[in-house]
Amino acid sequence: MSTAPFAAIILAAGMGTRMKSARHKVLHTIAGKPMLRHLTDSLAILNPARTVVVVGALKEQVEAEVVGKADVVVQQPQHGTGHAVLQARDALAGFDGKILVLYGDAPLVPAATMQRLLDALTEDVAVAVLGFRPAEPGAYGRVIAEAGAIRKMVEYKDATLAERAETLCNSGLMAVRAADLFPLLARVTNNNAAGEYYLPDVVGLALGDGRACVVIETAADEVAGANSRAELAGLEAIFQNRRRAELMAAGVSMQAPETVFLCADTEIAADVEIEPFVVFGPGVKIATGARIRAHSHIEGAAIGEGCEIGPFARLRPGTVLGKGAKIGNFVETKKAVLGDGAKANHLTYLGDVTVGAKANIGAGTITCNYDGFFKYQTVIGAGAFIGSNSALVAPVTIGDGAIVAAGSTVTRNVSGDALALVRPEQSEKTGWAARFRTLQSAKKGK
Repeated sequence: MSTAPFAAIILAAGMGTRMKSARHKVLHTIAGKPMLRHLTDSLAILNPARTVVVVGALKEQVEAEVVGKADVVVQQPQHGTGHAVLQARDALAGFDGKILVLYGDAPLVPAATMQRLLDALTEDVAVAVLGFRPAEPGAYGRVIAEAGAIRKMVEYKDATLAERAETLCNSGLMAVRAADLFPLLARVTNNNAAGEYYLPDVVGLALGDGRACVVIETAADEVAGANSRAELAGLEAIFQNRRRAELMAAGVSMQAPETVFLCADTEIAADVEIEPFVVFGPGVKIATGARIRAHSHIEGAAIGEGCEIGPFARLRPGTVLGKGAKIGNFVETKKAVLGDGAKANHLTYLGDVTVGAKANIGAGTITCNYDGFFKYQTVIGAGAFIGSNSALVAPVTIGDGAIVAAGSTVTRNVSGDALALVRPEQSEKTGWAARFRTLQSAKKGK
């Protein structure tokens, strides 16, 4: 955690036109969480004194995301990154500490890397820059440095062939003291190929003043950005690979990790086994010893110790499973609370239901919880046995130890330890099937 007070400026004024979306670019999600929130959550670990987000259009969307966490200022018109940072000057009036400049569409920068950048801004350094070496340097601005000391920074459009051959690129992230940043920005001109005010030009100005500027390097994945849906998918892959590796290092087993998709808030304890092709939505917590079998989809669920889920199970929000509970193949749950050792092994829907410990739910059971207008609750007692192909029409309570016979449609409460049998008595008409076949065959032959 940063010890000296610092502020952060997050640039998010780009139109994001390549996203082809009515949603602000930085609010598109990675692992179920907006890009901007990924960044602000990492930033929050360092406890900034102030945070300012610079936007262009769709200000209201960004304000709703950062309410209580950051101020929002508008850059309009947009004349480059230097001009964007300058818009935060009034919002940071009176602040005289270090300022960290970040980008809302580069959301996967870890807090530790932000801290390294702040630490690089020592007393004798005017600007600290975060550099990286991408596999394809392309059109990134280049950093010309020796032993970390910057000699020159240049945008690709303005670089010579020799400068374009440099592989150390400018991520755009930097740390500058407030007392230096805004006076330097006031001197930046737009005398360049794009006619814009470039933030990196503060480095050249500081060097011209005889002051030192430094660059520290980080992995390209940490500063990757997204300006299109394809690049957003690339960030998703980076996040998923990173999070899978963290979980496996913490004791989670994944047979085919590349097929498991996690949400940003997924919590999985050690000694959980996850089979291939499992998808986690928001709000999932899994206790130790659980086994999540292949092709299951889980969201908003708390899974207890030693549970077994799937294969092909769907757990929806409000599902809570006690120790050793089992949800089998082609079972769907929603607002379903199952006690310790309760089982629904296959082909069942459990919605708005409480199931007692060690109850057994037979194949094809449905809790009929919705009448087209309202939802109703079903309660199944501890040790109860629900026979296959039963329909429990809520609101209804099945007592502890009760048995519901297969094929029953239950509309009234069942007492504990009772047998509920709701189906007509079986009857048989001798020879009827043979006569039916003869008759139908004769008709068909005509």
